[in-house]
Amino acid sequence: MRKFLAAVLGLMFGISCECCAEVPSVRLNSGYTMPVFGLGTWTLDDKTAEECVYLAIREGYRLIDTARYYGNEAGVGRGVRRAVREGAVKREDVFITSKIVPGTWRDYDELIEESNRALGLGYIDLMLIHQSGRGDRELYKALERGVRKGIIRSIGISNYYTPEDYEYITRGAEILPAVVQNENHPYYQNTALKKYLEDKGVIVESWYPLGGRGHTAELFSDPVISGIAEAHGKSPAQVIIRWHIQAGYVVIPGSKNPKHIRENSNVFYFSLTDEEMNAIAALDRQRRFENW
Repeated sequence: MRKFLAAVLGLMFGISCECCAEVPSVRLNSGYTMPVFGLGTWTLDDKTAEECVYLAIREGYRLIDTARYYGNEAGVGRGVRRAVREGAVKREDVFITSKIVPGTWRDYDELIEESNRALGLGYIDLMLIHQSGRGDRELYKALERGVRKGIIRSIGISNYYTPEDYEYITRGAEILPAVVQNENHPYYQNTALKKYLEDKGVIVESWYPLGGRGHTAELFSDPVISGIAEAHGKSPAQVIIRWHIQAGYVVIPGSKNPKHIRENSNVFYFSLTDEEMNAIAALDRQRRFENW
């Protein structure tokens, strides 16, 4: 309906109705589809996560990213269920990602079950190893078991930055990762790994796509990004998100600000030129802002 309304407005009035745009999806090697844009919930407490997820879904978001470490899986689940109850979406319309940190003394199968119960949505669309560490290969096997049990639909890894890292964690795997979620932004694009994974049919997802807390202003004020934003009448955030999508990343900017949640999603009725894409690609400094 949103797509139809946008088309009607465009034909009748020449209006480009960004609020009506549907988020495109990419097909994973697991056979499922994943939206290319969504909401990150790092630092949000349970109550805030519930409100932000609910608002985001009402604004057209269909991908929500959480983790056991965030402590807000229950709030994320409540936000989704609230939107489902009100008829804004069906459960299958929303793609939920969660993560587990390796190295815990707890049984990994139990942790997966706990995450699924906390979310209360019946299954987890994508479960990731949150970062490398002691026991990560055992955790990967537990994720595979979760797929066979029907608790998890797709699996992947986060914070693995080299082909060697990928080969280590997938050695002997029965199910290959569908997604690798890493820090990526204009100053850290890691294109060598991205190309390596593309050849294997693995999607790269960007956390901290806008530079993360403490660095967004630096990216937003970059003359290349601010100049492109001015040329399009868009915000620097919208330009960076649009760059991620056109460059082939899945992107999950986080925010608890309703204005920013709405603004970040309005990136599907403009596109960057080849020259603009190349200009942003040239900003790559291989400079990470975190060391996870």
